[in-house]
Amino acid sequence: QVQLVESGGGLVQAGGSLRLSCAVSARTSSRVAMGWFRQAPGKEREFVATITWSDSSAYAGSAYADSVKGRFAISRDKFKNQVYLQMNSLKPEDTAVYYCAAQMSVRPGPVSSANVYDYWGQGTQVTVSS
Repeated sequence: QVQLVESGGGLVQAGGSLRLSCAVSARTSSRVAMGWFRQAPGKEREFVATITWSDSSAYAGSAYADSVKGRFAISRDKFKNQVYLQMNSLKPEDTAVYYCAAQMSVRPGPVSSANVYDYWGQGTQVTVSS
């Protein structure tokens, strides 16, 4: 069983920054990627960013939603078994609950689809005031 715990959310003014962290409870070499998603009130969960994860390679590919490109950056620390989301130039429309997700095996479908991820955290609230 893999457990994911997010932290770092909070209230910030527009233009500010926050750094989210996701701690992963289990070490496994089968992990394919880690992702961040978000869900605003009354809206569906949407993809934010993803990063590849391989214990046998230092390569880290990443992808972002168009809405956050140039403002958000996903990174990983394989030693600490954590993934991060640095969020800069935050906007009120970034307000949402942010979820960390783990993809344990390759599945058909884009990395932006929630369906390819196997485990999810409980989420952390990010609120951006105008």
